[in-house]
Amino acid sequence: MYMVPVFYTHPSPLFLCHMYMPRLIPLILSLLAFSVISFNTEARDVKIQVAATGDVHARLFPYNFVANKPAKTSMANVHYIVQSIRSQDRSNLILLDNGDLIQGSPAAYYANFIQDADKNLFSRVMNFMKFDAATIGNHDIEAGPEVYNRLEQEFDFPWMGANVKDKETGEPYFQPYTIIERQRIKIAVLGLTTTGVPQWLPAHLWEGLAFRDLVESAGEWVDHIREHEDVDAIVGLFHSGLGPLEPDPSDHPLENASGYVAKEVPGFDVIFTAHDHRRHVRTIINREGEEVLLLGPGHFAENLAVAELSFSRTSRQSYELTDVRAEMIDTDRAVPSHQFINEFDDDVQEILRFSNRKIAEISEPMHSIESFFGSAAFTDLVHNIQLKLTDADLSFAAPLAFNETIQEGTMYMRDFFSLYEYENYLYTMTLSGREILDYLEYSYGLWMNTMEEEDDFLLNFYTDELGRVPPERRGRSALRNPPYNFDSAAGITYVVDVTQPVGQRIEITGMEDDTPFYADSTYTVAINSYRGSGGGGHLTDGAGIPKNELEDRIVNTSDEDLRTKIIDFFTEIEVYHPEKRNNWKIIPEEYAEQGRENDKQYLIP
Repeated sequence: MYMVPVFYTHPSPLFLCHMYMPRLIPLILSLLAFSVISFNTEARDVKIQVAATGDVHARLFPYNFVANKPAKTSMANVHYIVQSIRSQDRSNLILLDNGDLIQGSPAAYYANFIQDADKNLFSRVMNFMKFDAATIGNHDIEAGPEVYNRLEQEFDFPWMGANVKDKETGEPYFQPYTIIERQRIKIAVLGLTTTGVPQWLPAHLWEGLAFRDLVESAGEWVDHIREHEDVDAIVGLFHSGLGPLEPDPSDHPLENASGYVAKEVPGFDVIFTAHDHRRHVRTIINREGEEVLLLGPGHFAENLAVAELSFSRTSRQSYELTDVRAEMIDTDRAVPSHQFINEFDDDVQEILRFSNRKIAEISEPMHSIESFFGSAAFTDLVHNIQLKLTDADLSFAAPLAFNETIQEGTMYMRDFFSLYEYENYLYTMTLSGREILDYLEYSYGLWMNTMEEEDDFLLNFYTDELGRVPPERRGRSALRNPPYNFDSAAGITYVVDVTQPVGQRIEITGMEDDTPFYADSTYTVAINSYRGSGGGGHLTDGAGIPKNELEDRIVNTSDEDLRTKIIDFFTEIEVYHPEKRNNWKIIPEEYAEQGRENDKQYLIP
């Protein structure tokens, strides 16, 4: 029998009120305060609430399908809040989503690649919630054209991306902007998405698309809107992080450019940011001296970012924007919408059956965090499978999970989303020995600190002026770089001397089969598609391979994503026995051991 979350047993409204009232009281007070601010005005004034989610990553339901337990936040919680706002007298809500919606959990994989339904689960959820517009994110494109083209047709609202061009026609592939009207006031919402897709995804997922610079595209489309549309305000919906306001001129196009767009492109009144998963509310001054409000709702449906735009009527047909205010609503303060739960209960039961399917047995646990400190069974499993599938000389892989444990015993379908979070494909590429060395130097430069004494940090942490990890940075946020960029290698033997500076740490001692390794020889390397397309900079900034030459290095691409290949591997065996390859180590070993003990207290508070 599958464990069914309490939310799907349809408890009575009285039970829900009793269970959630301590959390609901602050939310209700917040909404009432918001209502007073919004509507205690003269009749000729109009206030419009523009609310946005972002980086939801398939957290549709208040249930964690990977951990197999209830979750505190989800789109069901957002729906409750949205319905509360809409129920207010004279509410003028505009509801937006800012990308990376359809990837990140067993629910997404099931909806996009397994479920047989007349309409995709995501279009049914978003249409049910009455979204007004959305911007496509890089992980939405990762699902492939069959999925994103289908969703674009099924959504009852535009899925935007003004800087994504059709290579053949030169026209926007996705709708660039939309005009939303509330009480005769017209709001233009312009969607832009990060330019990094060609660097991160295999070409067949975005074939025929070109991704233009966000600042250039924003400037062109704001000019177009001002010239051709009679609007009262312009809202930016950017699947791009806040980023630097004064970027390095050589760092273009920018992956995270929302702040730079706000500063350099006059015309925006509000910009919603995403992609960097940051929760923030801030105001900047653009180059014409105007204030621009920027809001980032964070991720996983944990927040609903709300901008309230106040308009005063200047004539019978004209309004002027007089004030912009912000509110960030924590969704865990709200009960999941009972109406939402009823509507999608059958889908939840299907996903539970899928994610709780037994796949194989494992003889002992594997811990992802051990991969940060040396050869570990968690990452070496991926190395083993990549080498088996490709027959390559070497493999590169990183721990894609921060602090996950695959417990001994039965491995369920959901466990493979802990083991391998993303829908990457598997490449086989050719690299020289020198490029392999430089690649590893770059990776361990991101990964590890330079230790001057035994008590120093081993990992590359954020530190303050006294060399301490700030109290607000614990767990994953303590690391300067994401663990999915901590690539180790298999197929060769090597040591990492952490007392040496970045770029001089790695000594490759040979192949794992005891044959020599040569800097001027060419080797085949198994590598995931994100890294093989230039993601993380290991091949471009590290190995020094020009971006336009990476495709020429690819000799083979898997026909399915790597997680599917890993699942196929496990279905062919009865019991998996985790083992470390022990092909690399950190020296001095006493430094490595002490550093490991020092660092774990910051990674696992």
